[in-house]
Amino acid sequence: MILLIDALDSFTYNLVQAFETLGTEVRVIRHDVISLAEAQSLQPEAVVLSPGPGHPTESPAHMALAASDWGVPLLGVCLGHQALAAATGGKVIRAIEPLHGEATALEHDGTGLFEGLPMGLPVGRYHSLIAEPSTLPACWRVTGRSPGGEIMAMAHRQLPRWGVQFHPESILTPDGPAMLANFLRLAKASR
Repeated sequence: MILLIDALDSFTYNLVQAFETLGTEVRVIRHDVISLAEAQSLQPEAVVLSPGPGHPTESPAHMALAASDWGVPLLGVCLGHQALAAATGGKVIRAIEPLHGEATALEHDGTGLFEGLPMGLPVGRYHSLIAEPSTLPACWRVTGRSPGGEIMAMAHRQLPRWGVQFHPESILTPDGPAMLANFLRLAKASR
């Protein structure tokens, strides 16, 4: 079972449906009613930190899970991605150009979430905040960037954790299901 921490975003159930289409059971719990200990007691196979409005520090569950050294595989999407950066010492700042409902090309390194996927693939972006590249902690490796150089994806160097600034569950990300399937594969391999 995947535990999806819901930061009350309209995309949450698109993400649930995307994982269920891949044959995975998903349990959704709101970010304002679950603690790290409660999440651990559910013994999920993986955790997804959902997109959501606002700054990641406004989601206690996102920040607690992102700051923990719990070895469960974890994927942060949009706000979840920002929480991973912020909880490990990075800064989250306003993007130069907020994008909502736009697809841009993703340059990626072909590893992890992007294994087997073409270079320059379109990804759906819905955000006004980004992880500031110059403050990204050394525990993260940037695996994808926007045409303007913004961090669009990252992988943790020691823990089974990945973050994507874009929305893999969006119709604007045609290769999103393959990315989520790669996450499930990586999560299974890390257990």
